[in-house]
Amino acid sequence: MEVATSSALILPFTASSVGVARRRLVRDLTKAGVFEGTACDAGLVLSELISNALRHASPLPGRVVRVSWTLLADSVEVTVTDGGGATAPLVNEPTTWSIGGRGLGIVARLSLRWGVRPAGEPADGDDEQPGTTVWADLPVRYRSQARLVTASSRDA
Repeated sequence: MEVATSSALILPFTASSVGVARRRLVRDLTKAGVFEGTACDAGLVLSELISNALRHASPLPGRVVRVSWTLLADSVEVTVTDGGGATAPLVNEPTTWSIGGRGLGIVARLSLRWGVRPAGEPADGDDEQPGTTVWADLPVRYRSQARLVTASSRDA
């Protein structure tokens, strides 16, 4: 059985989309043979990125947010594209009594790297992108018997 190694979702710009995206990502990664703990870390990062978009940005046209992920041999990239906001995403250092402000710190800790593509900046050979995209690359561990099947590994 081959499993999709990438997915893109257009979701309503509402809090309920956080859980929908997280569950779908964890399910897809688990089906692809990714270790459950790794899939859950990716789900947490995706949840934080969507939550930040909902809190600090505007929606894309149609009051939606675009969420995607791509599974590679040793990492998974998750992206969230929104309509942009007044401020650029950055890691805060909240006080111990702060209620929020820890989301991108969690993203930074769990990710190999993360960043922001501002509105209009192309993504790796793609056409110009609407909105602001926040992305994160996470390391991936597979269950011992699992192996990601890609076009290049099928030909090997």
